[in-house]
Amino acid sequence: MKATSPGALLLCRAEPAAVRSPAHLLHEQQLLISAGQQWSALVPEGKPWLDGGEPVDRVLSGWACAIALGVSRPVLALWWDGDRAGFTLAAGFRRPVGYVWLADGTPVGEDEAMRTFGQRLGLDPVLDLQSLEPLTRPDPDADARARLLALIAVLERAGLHLPEGLAPGEPADRLRSAARALGAEPVEWQGWRDAVQAELDLVEEGPLGPWLRGPRARTFGAAQLAAGVPLVVWGAWHRRGGWSAAGALLITHGVLGLLYDRVRGRAG
Repeated sequence: MKATSPGALLLCRAEPAAVRSPAHLLHEQQLLISAGQQWSALVPEGKPWLDGGEPVDRVLSGWACAIALGVSRPVLALWWDGDRAGFTLAAGFRRPVGYVWLADGTPVGEDEAMRTFGQRLGLDPVLDLQSLEPLTRPDPDADARARLLALIAVLERAGLHLPEGLAPGEPADRLRSAARALGAEPVEWQGWRDAVQAELDLVEEGPLGPWLRGPRARTFGAAQLAAGVPLVVWGAWHRRGGWSAAGALLITHGVLGLLYDRVRGRAG
């Protein structure tokens, strides 16, 4: 892994159809592809961590939180650069959990974070968690890339299957080329009207569908607005686009909850 070639992957524990709409709201071009049974992978087409000056781990953490709120499923951000590599797992409104290794594979995270990671993904409490423990111990033969590959090997028992060429540690350009060759679907911002229509379809078909009807919609929508507005302000103030996207997603859902009948009538 070279300092000039940082890269990233977003792995979502949901089908591509459920990931597509929240990914639109990031306002970033991505490539979306299936990555196993009820898993999807998002490959960024741009490099905002270079253009905007934010570290790749901070950008990906915000994106993971935004998409996790949209799909109500865990989202795993894998990232790497010349100095470090690691992951961030986002799951709903819970605090994200992550782990970091130095380029030579030296672990600098907390053991508890790795255990929490396994629990939130619903991994086997015995076999899988035992397989994760060596990733928190020194190993002179394992660099940062080997650590990420070992992490992927554990997740394969939970149904993840990364398509050929989408391996952690590869340069971002190579990841994009591999995703395009595999027929990945481009995901990009299409405007608010299409985004609202997609959000309505997605949410109504998912577990939150019943909350979009009757008085509960207004209560739930108000709660999402109350959480989303300060998150957008905080993200803009600190120049953290991913967190602003998470807040924007909450605001969108909140508005839909408050104005469901009117919005659905116009969108339909």
